[in-house]
Amino acid sequence: MSTPNGFPQHLRVCVTRMEGGAVQDLQAKKAGKAGKKEAGSDAAIPGEGPRSGGTPVSETLKLLPEELKANMKIKSFTPRPPRKPRLERAASLDEKSWRRWRRFRTSQESLTDPNDTSSSNGSLQEASPSPPNRGRESPCQPCCQQNSLHSSPDASEASAVGKSRGGTSDLGKRASEISSAFGGLLRGKAFTGGKPRRSQIMPARPTPPMELNVASHTLRTANRIDSDCLDYPHYSQHKFGRVSSSLSDSRLHGNGMVYDNCSTDSMKSTLSVLPPIRAKDVRGRSYLEGSLLASGALLGAEELSRYFPDRNVGIFVATWNMQGQKELPLNLDDFLLPTDPDYAQDIYVIGVQEGCPDRREWEIRLQETLGPHYVLLYSAAHGVLYMSVFIRRDLIWFCSEVEYATVTTRIVSQIKTKGALGISFTFFGTSFLFITSHFTSGDSKVNERKLDYNKTIQALTLPKNVPDTNPYRSSSSDVTTRFDEVFWFGDFNFRLNKDRETVDSILNQNPATDVSQLLEYDQLTSEMRQGYIFKGFQEADIHFRPSYKFDIGKDSYDTTSKQRTPSYTDRVVFRSRYVGDIQAVKYSSCPVIRTSDHRPVFALFRVRVKPGRDNIPLAAGLFDRELYLIGIKRRITRQLQKRREQKDQKSSSICSIS
Repeated sequence: MSTPNGFPQHLRVCVTRMEGGAVQDLQAKKAGKAGKKEAGSDAAIPGEGPRSGGTPVSETLKLLPEELKANMKIKSFTPRPPRKPRLERAASLDEKSWRRWRRFRTSQESLTDPNDTSSSNGSLQEASPSPPNRGRESPCQPCCQQNSLHSSPDASEASAVGKSRGGTSDLGKRASEISSAFGGLLRGKAFTGGKPRRSQIMPARPTPPMELNVASHTLRTANRIDSDCLDYPHYSQHKFGRVSSSLSDSRLHGNGMVYDNCSTDSMKSTLSVLPPIRAKDVRGRSYLEGSLLASGALLGAEELSRYFPDRNVGIFVATWNMQGQKELPLNLDDFLLPTDPDYAQDIYVIGVQEGCPDRREWEIRLQETLGPHYVLLYSAAHGVLYMSVFIRRDLIWFCSEVEYATVTTRIVSQIKTKGALGISFTFFGTSFLFITSHFTSGDSKVNERKLDYNKTIQALTLPKNVPDTNPYRSSSSDVTTRFDEVFWFGDFNFRLNKDRETVDSILNQNPATDVSQLLEYDQLTSEMRQGYIFKGFQEADIHFRPSYKFDIGKDSYDTTSKQRTPSYTDRVVFRSRYVGDIQAVKYSSCPVIRTSDHRPVFALFRVRVKPGRDNIPLAAGLFDRELYLIGIKRRITRQLQKRREQKDQKSSSICSIS
């Protein structure tokens, strides 16, 4: 807003008041030096003589614009602040207002500040931004301006110049200096002493922050973790030393990926092993060629560490002589899923001797028990010898082609009740060989069983197409030397060299798991100790009762006329190229399955896996899809049937009271 004289109103008032203070200083100095000054110079200063006589300030306000106009003829002057400080002041005010607004939003003390006496209208005017080339209208505070003016060196200098020189030209210069001092005063007030006023257009209290999570309900439901798996990371870290760390926030930060809570929540879960893949990694990645440590190799160290940080895989190995029974157990959970440890293994290998007539039905039952988390990688048969290999469905991409071979130990090769069946494949960079055998039976036929062993290691032609991971440590006469990890299991038919009465007395004295006294008479333990069979193999400590021979459907040993001696005929042994790669976790039997005269025997292992190369024949995710669908469908049907039976049982248990 401007006055009729063309001078801004607030600047005119401020300059006038500043001029009044300067005039008072001149009067005080003039009284002390009246004899040394000329009369003409005293009359040339407007307002000084009348000020001593009591002339009001309003006359000064009238004279100031007139003399300024006369002075502007000599030197043009426009009272406006410099542009550069003006631009800097505008930026600083915005920044300071933003900081003060942040403090106002979080602090309740600023709302009741006793020093803040500004009106709401003034706050609203100051809060509104103005263009850079126009002045900001803000009310003046006289007391603050006068104190600042008296203490300012520019104001004292202006008073001295006006007193010594005088005249209208000096008045123009003095007005310019006063204006500069006033502009500096405003700038100093804005930068240091000024307190920005708050605008009424802001809300009285801060608005609640909006949650940055737009994940849909479908994603949250798909990412939900079962309640029985919530303790998996803590348990696996302490029990097995392995926990998935594929999708941690620190890893995303380290890769420089931009993400928010929504993207992290939608991708990350406790059991997740699917990290985000960059487009540039896909461009430079080859799934057919790769080196051992190359970034992006399918079987390389980076991929192995992502799935197995400790590079240990869990393997379940089981053997069971089914005695050719058609009837299968109603429930295989106790066999395949023992309660200790609490979590299932990564690979399941089940070997059967004298298998049931319907092999397909047996495999369906295995798939039904293991559930949708596992797929049948491969299965093979040699007469009544069956072997099935199940693997977690997300690990099938890291397996090579699966190969198998068979050996018949009977004199007549058409009779395939005795012999061996071997399955081999490479997982990442570690080669595995699984052999299930059924050796010659008979208490005294130890030499025949050793011959069966020697024939198997010589005649089993594996591997075929998959290359040997370490050919320098292989032997053409022993198939077990051509693989990194070897598991041999089956009905070896080794007996206890003791009569039935002695064995029964030992079992009755030690009904628990102390069977060390029985193992002193075990044929297999003696032969392995002497190096006659299973050279380089080991067996975990036995803490279970003999697995042969039981009465079908009962827990008692043979009560027929033959009175066969209980023995440890069903065994699991293992060997490794590298010391310490295989660690036995559990070695036990399953006494609740009584459909055969043999009890199933199983072992749990932790096996160290090495990274490999991508130039091997890959299985490329091949599995038995038809078996998978049948097993899952039957599993669902059985669950629905069980719920229906429970519902019928509850409804039938309701009775009426008369």
